[in-house]
Amino acid sequence: MNRKVQWIAAVLLIAVCGGRPARSQDNPSCGQPAGTPAASKEDANVKRSAKPRYSKSGYDITPLPREQVEKLAARLDPEAYRVTQKAGTEAAFCGNLLDNKKEGAYCCEVCGLPLFSSQHKFHSGTGWPSFYQPFDSEHVTRRTDSSYDMARTEINCARCGAHLGHVFDDGPPPTGERHCLNSAALKFHEKDEALPPESQPVKTEVAYFAGGCFWGIQHYFKQGPGVLDAVSGYMQGHVDKPTYKQVCTDQTGHAETVKVIYDPQRITYRRLLGAFFDMHDPTQLNRQGPDVGTQYRSGIWYTTEEQKREAAAFIQGLTAERRYGGAKIVTQVEPAKTFWPAEQYHQDYLGKTGGTCHVKDPW
Repeated sequence: MNRKVQWIAAVLLIAVCGGRPARSQDNPSCGQPAGTPAASKEDANVKRSAKPRYSKSGYDITPLPREQVEKLAARLDPEAYRVTQKAGTEAAFCGNLLDNKKEGAYCCEVCGLPLFSSQHKFHSGTGWPSFYQPFDSEHVTRRTDSSYDMARTEINCARCGAHLGHVFDDGPPPTGERHCLNSAALKFHEKDEALPPESQPVKTEVAYFAGGCFWGIQHYFKQGPGVLDAVSGYMQGHVDKPTYKQVCTDQTGHAETVKVIYDPQRITYRRLLGAFFDMHDPTQLNRQGPDVGTQYRSGIWYTTEEQKREAAAFIQGLTAERRYGGAKIVTQVEPAKTFWPAEQYHQDYLGKTGGTCHVKDPW
């Protein structure tokens, strides 16, 4: 039984007894701290404090700087400016979107973020466009509005902070909510109309990295600025839908791998490479610390020729710098095969158990 299996058994035993794993630097599932090659200078200023925010539907909802909001708001007509920037309210039954029955998306008039959908619109009889739920709950923020000597819940655009209206609890099922909107705060796009760039989800790219135990690799990649998601899984083997138990036999050819989904406008593939080599020791062959076997090998599984060239050039640069002294970098660089997601209990493992790992924070 390898050390990771022993650790899982210990965690399960603690869980049954009502306890939780202790936070320890001696976590037996992982090896010793790896080398710490620095990222390139052009990426050195990327800090976790500047980490972008993404919604579950794949949109960049990072709050815009005040200066940018002011620039966007400067092009609005007087009524839209009054409503969105001064928390104004348009006259009842006067908004141009009140009786709009076309299919499509209602986006923020200021920044373009999709806020509501025609499929959630209903006739409330109040005089303002009404919706029983947002397009994505993360696209709309709420705050208490105590103006006019009454307590109401104001709703705003999550990205630019534009005032949209209020939400009340007298709506229809399934939410029972009525999002009461100002037409002046919205821009409607019909179903088959091409959305402008600011109203489209992020165009993501995918990268795959194997660096020993995937728990720590996934944990820290997920915290990367510009990373939408990171998933633990298995790759490069010859068995379809492998289980963890099968991979642990060291007979399936798979490597524990992390699939990284990222926004290339926010973080470069080169920066991901820098983080990867910062997180593990690429000079250890078929192992990381006490975890031994080909499933723990170091590897980069590329999806494009550009990724292949960048990975090869990065390794060449590390070798020329003698970043690891005289030790040879044994990281494999191969075309990506099928990615098989690992079992659910492996996903976000360190976050769920409070455990620690040999992998260092590269950000």
